[in-house]
Amino acid sequence: MSGDPPVRVLVVEDEPIAAEAHRLYVDRTPGFTAVGVAGTGALAREALTRRPVDLVLLDMNLPDAHGTDVVRWLRATGRDVDVLAVTSARELATVRAAVSAGVVGYLLKPFTYPALRDRLTAYADYRARLAGHGDLTGQDDVDRALDAVRAPRPAVLPKGMSRETLEAVVAALRGADGAAPDGLSAARTGELIGASRITARRYLEHLADAGLVARSPRYGTAGRPEVGYRWR
Repeated sequence: MSGDPPVRVLVVEDEPIAAEAHRLYVDRTPGFTAVGVAGTGALAREALTRRPVDLVLLDMNLPDAHGTDVVRWLRATGRDVDVLAVTSARELATVRAAVSAGVVGYLLKPFTYPALRDRLTAYADYRARLAGHGDLTGQDDVDRALDAVRAPRPAVLPKGMSRETLEAVVAALRGADGAAPDGLSAARTGELIGASRITARRYLEHLADAGLVARSPRYGTAGRPEVGYRWR
């Protein structure tokens, strides 16, 4: 993309920590620039009306709307803006709705910078292949254009962390919603996933730093206070 204007990206995310991380990730990626951050569907629509945007990094779970509502609004108003879903929503119905609405990708939180960078780089290739006018020469060109936007490599986690353990921690936290209003301790999480407290705490802190988990002190037990981790 050398010499081309940068791809203008709007980050739509209601968690301030995650929003700032995504904005920084975008600005770290060559050929991309973050032009704004919106924390609600209404603010996203306002930003898309006021300024040129090429790509939206869109959370599906917004305080005032579902992410697919924003995508459908984009299509209904004829705006030539692509959408990459960046979300913790794992429900198949949400994935189907997002694909049906026309997202160019679906990236599950939590993720590291290399995971988003790879998606953005793939999108840049896809965008370059479809730039300009004229016809594709044949089916191979169509397949290459569509394959470019897919990122087949697995998301990169910090050294020493595994995707399987991370997913087990996420499942434990989501399963504790309601049953443990103060969240799970690292020790309890370790028991649930069959790992040590230290290992569980590393994954919990990773999720908290990504803005997906809330930390809160837990008092009233013998010894030093524990930290409770609760899925947002």
